[in-house]
Amino acid sequence: MRNLLAVLALVLAFALGAFVAWDFAHRHQPLPDAPALILKVREVARLEALDVSLYKKIDFTPDPREENTMWGAIAQWASYSVRPPRGRAIVFAVAHLGVDLRKLDVDSLHVSGRRVEVVLPRVQTSVELKPGETEIIGSNLSSAQTAQLFEKARNAFEAEVSADKELQQRARGSAEQSLRSLFTGVGFTDVAFVDKLSPEPKRG
Repeated sequence: MRNLLAVLALVLAFALGAFVAWDFAHRHQPLPDAPALILKVREVARLEALDVSLYKKIDFTPDPREENTMWGAIAQWASYSVRPPRGRAIVFAVAHLGVDLRKLDVDSLHVSGRRVEVVLPRVQTSVELKPGETEIIGSNLSSAQTAQLFEKARNAFEAEVSADKELQQRARGSAEQSLRSLFTGVGFTDVAFVDKLSPEPKRG
């Protein structure tokens, strides 16, 4: 029993010594400055942080186009009166939300000891329609008018996602998590995401 306790004490002492040595080396290793951090960020940076599947029922009636002649305007009025163009469809899309970390520069970071402050770029939103999954409920639109329907849908999706604060925060949170992991991995213990960097201390 005594031998077992002695072995355990020896193992514990060895492990404690190894941890102290690692901690000392880790704490005293030189930390990268802002330009070096930017290079590390750009090595792993990517734009998309969050993809969201969307769909919406769209009812679209195009406005009459402007005609150059009176007879053209009359013909168009007659056409709209007899059979007004209308399209209805369920449109599917994917919204890409992300922070382009490649836009970070030395003016976006402030390093002070083991603390680094980061001003993230704004969340970018783009929408990719999925025409192959679109369900046409009913339409007598021309090909040009159908293109207008899809453009209207894309703009509506983009406005909706851009106004969704929860989705915007999720995308921002994904970028923050990636950077926090990167910066703590090189030795920083305090990573703060701020709207404005702290002023540089005055010298002299």
